[in-house]
Amino acid sequence: MARPRKGAQKVELVPAGIRVGAEVVPLLAGSAHYWRLEPEAWRSALEGIRGLGLTLLDTYVPWGVHERGTGDFDFGKVEPKLDVARFVRLAGELGLYVILRPGPHINAELTCFGIPERVIWTKECQAVSAGGKPVALPVPPLAFPVPSYASEAFHAEARVWFDAVGKELAPLVWPNGPIVLLQVDNEGAMYFRDGVYDQDYHADAIAHYRAFLKDKYARVEVLREVLGDPGVTFFNVEPPRRFNAKSKRELARHLDWAEFQEALIAGAFVRYRTAMENAGLGGVPTSHNLPLSEAATPLDPLRVGQAVELLGLDYYHGASPPQRNEIARRTSELAVRSAAREHPAFACELGAGYPPFFAPLSEGDNAFTALTALAYGLRGYNVYMAVERDRWINGPIDPKGRVRPSAAAWERLTRALIRLRFAELARHTPVHLLLPRSLRRLARVMHAFGPLSAALFQVLGGSAEDACFEDELGLGASPAVEADQFVQLLERTLDRAGIPYAFSSDDVARHSLKHARWTIVACPGALEPDLVARVTRARERGRAVTVGPHAPLADGSFRPLAEPAAYVQEPSDMVPALLPFDEDAVVRAVADAQVRLELPTLFAEPADIRVTVHRDADAVPRVLFVINATERQIEAKVTSAGASEAEDALDGSRFRATVGVFALPVPPRSVRMLELRA
Repeated sequence: MARPRKGAQKVELVPAGIRVGAEVVPLLAGSAHYWRLEPEAWRSALEGIRGLGLTLLDTYVPWGVHERGTGDFDFGKVEPKLDVARFVRLAGELGLYVILRPGPHINAELTCFGIPERVIWTKECQAVSAGGKPVALPVPPLAFPVPSYASEAFHAEARVWFDAVGKELAPLVWPNGPIVLLQVDNEGAMYFRDGVYDQDYHADAIAHYRAFLKDKYARVEVLREVLGDPGVTFFNVEPPRRFNAKSKRELARHLDWAEFQEALIAGAFVRYRTAMENAGLGGVPTSHNLPLSEAATPLDPLRVGQAVELLGLDYYHGASPPQRNEIARRTSELAVRSAAREHPAFACELGAGYPPFFAPLSEGDNAFTALTALAYGLRGYNVYMAVERDRWINGPIDPKGRVRPSAAAWERLTRALIRLRFAELARHTPVHLLLPRSLRRLARVMHAFGPLSAALFQVLGGSAEDACFEDELGLGASPAVEADQFVQLLERTLDRAGIPYAFSSDDVARHSLKHARWTIVACPGALEPDLVARVTRARERGRAVTVGPHAPLADGSFRPLAEPAAYVQEPSDMVPALLPFDEDAVVRAVADAQVRLELPTLFAEPADIRVTVHRDADAVPRVLFVINATERQIEAKVTSAGASEAEDALDGSRFRATVGVFALPVPPRSVRMLELRA
């Protein structure tokens, strides 16, 4: 670890990684869990991480493992393998910076997700179901009741834990030590019991819910009008306990409850972060990792992004066409968000191996996921798990610190990214498909398969929106289903045309409306007023913005807008102001926009092949990805992006362009990363 220079002690996130003092460090990390390894193996395990070309160590600090009794913690005095300070110092001595993840929730495949059993079984700490019972998580090897993000008793316990961690590790935060990034909580989707009516009916949560409504509506007369209840007040209003809306007017109470859950989680993160800072764990950036199918959970990027600086994703995908599509959606949205925040698009967990109670992920699956995510804009990652341990299979470094054959592929990839200065490149996406939070909230509320959550349904291979109730609610069609099908139609049409595109959301709407040549806003007939205003201003300034399949006549809670915007086609408009859910209309709109907006296209044959191009600051193409998610080898023909020669950055194969096209074999379920040369 480089010693800090006087006056150069700041740590901050930058597009190419994390600036530590005067040095920009690529966000390339590997996970190792000190308490699961013998101390004699620590050095070899950390040397193995460094040998993969990685620049950071990532480790959890498990509350339930360190606690011996209420307020009594062992950090190595009794059990040497719990000396986390020694482990962190050793990482620094070996030239690694450290990402610290002290929870309080860490998961890490630990029983009770790393929280002490005495806390888990304290009634006042437990989340409460709609029926008034503790909310149990049926996860191997032992089901347990999950904590409440609202519980004051739990927050008090967590503060004691953070104080203990601070006493041990605050002296090792940069510039005095190697800790440069702190994660707040872990995959905070309410412990995967994230169905809208699954939880949290804890008394403290209901008190927060009432305060949330008072802040939102301000006047009791407005609350009564919204809920259609002349007797309700901010002191007696109750949350809905199941979906029973029969009309769009009745949606508001359900959407408010879903929105409250988003605010509750983000508010808990702020409290955790404050507790860390008060314990001396401050002065460096903070992060949070969004889980699989994060868009179908109550994790709102806007709110969470106000609690922490870095929002990253976790990746555990197989190699298949549906999974390629899911990785493309997730990562392209992450890339847009990261560009807007001038941070690197980071995978907080990029699977290397798998836990035994997951479906097995092969080394090929892991490689496909990593390369596909990089193709769609990922700029850094944490290899999880770089060092294997109990309840994990097939990490590239074994528990004794010995390097396995699978480590070679990770080392080749990491060193190729550093050599190519990949973190400094950008994928240009002229079209942005903006999926508002209000639409995703609607899909959560209308999910028809409770208690199976929308997120879990999507992880299992379905579309979260396609699993919604098909009730029309007086709108003429199921709003969530139709909006999702509209987006899928746009994806297919843009893919056929070879036009690069990315996903976006309202938390980065300003960025999309400013930088994309064409922004298409998915609207089920309702949008938040501030997003409507942004769209209106962008159109007035001549930006190419389309709304579809419906014009927004209501706000995000389906209350009529006071001043609905007019979506009338002007002769000067380059794209439709309003685009219906009609295949012919969508195909025409894309073809017209391609000509009028001079949208670039990327040639790729056959149709199963996908390509992405990454350019340097001078807009020179440097890297070309060629993706084959099918189960057969394909002899592909793809754009050369103006290059005359390409070399596979991982296996050294070389290809020459003929008339602007590379012809090359792409093995089944694989991705080629090609370095382009003039």
